[in-house]
Amino acid sequence: MSQFLAMGGYAAYVWPAYALFFAVLVADYLAPGIRRRRHLRELRARLARQSARQQRNPTASS
Repeated sequence: MSQFLAMGGYAAYVWPAYALFFAVLVADYLAPGIRRRRHLRELRARLARQSARQQRNPTASS
């Protein structure tokens, strides 16, 4: 097992590469959910501003 973990002397290069790969994989998995929440938050804020604007000035409807 220790030979496998040592990777023939290249463990210092191999294991960080695996770690970086899995970190990118996790980030790629989580990014769409984070982006979706941000877009929904922006849309809610935009709708709230639009609603407030229409309540202040009910005659100008667009």
